[in-house]
Amino acid sequence: MDLVFHVALDALFSPVSLARESKKMGAMGLSGVESRGGFNDISAPIVEVSHVSTSFGSAGVHEDVSFTIRRGEVFAIAGGNGCGKSTLMREIVGLQEPTSGSTSLFGMESRLLRDGHPQAIHRRFGVMFQQGALFSSLTLAENVAVPLKEHTTLSQDIIHDIVALKIASVGLPADSAGKYPNELSGGMRRRAALARAIVMDPELLFLDEPTAGLDPIIAAGFDELVLQLKALLGLTVVMVTHDLDSLWRISDRVAVLGHGRVLGLGTMEELSRSNDPLIREYFHGVRGRAAREQAGKHAV
Repeated sequence: MDLVFHVALDALFSPVSLARESKKMGAMGLSGVESRGGFNDISAPIVEVSHVSTSFGSAGVHEDVSFTIRRGEVFAIAGGNGCGKSTLMREIVGLQEPTSGSTSLFGMESRLLRDGHPQAIHRRFGVMFQQGALFSSLTLAENVAVPLKEHTTLSQDIIHDIVALKIASVGLPADSAGKYPNELSGGMRRRAALARAIVMDPELLFLDEPTAGLDPIIAAGFDELVLQLKALLGLTVVMVTHDLDSLWRISDRVAVLGHGRVLGLGTMEELSRSNDPLIREYFHGVRGRAAREQAGKHAV
């Protein structure tokens, strides 16, 4: 864990900061029982995908896809290019509607989110889209502040303080706040997008191909950051990825998509023993073997 991250955590979790954050969250109407939005059964799945089928014209993407995601886990949706991973994530968060079947968040059907209600549910999850999806005309700080300005009535001073905390918590230096996306490295843009995704203190975090295109060292650092934030903030993480290194490093369970279906669901160790031809090709090719060996070295 780098020095910037240590300093950020000391600031974030000091008694003074915790008291201040509690007041801020109360001002947003997100403190205590209210923030749970009536969904208090911690044993219930936080995400449910039930018999989802998706097609675009004559092209089928999903066929009877079902799984549940447990509170507190890192759940990965994996598979080759074009298997519908990102499409499924968009359906779960209510940005797109499946052809048939249903998805739900916190016990509420995702289709209700597309109708714009209830706003309390929108506050309980954050999304980091592919390549970060930062607004090019806004600075890093302005990008991170967007959800707060969209969903709260907080003062500019309070928003400034929260944004500064979130930027520090993802390991970015304070002087990066005023920079524009094109002035940031690829790794810094991903961390900025992560800061924006957690700025509302969500319970559930979606990551769409978070390490795609990053070099191995930067990608490993990002994975470590996700695990640190998960532990500190009590997050449930849903990660769309085809990065085998990330899958071995941080996932608790993985759903492997292929031919429109869930080909396998389990831990990486369980999936590596699958007899399904596509899963075996995915996990036992040259790249898959190298990722597993690397994961084994880190585990020793």
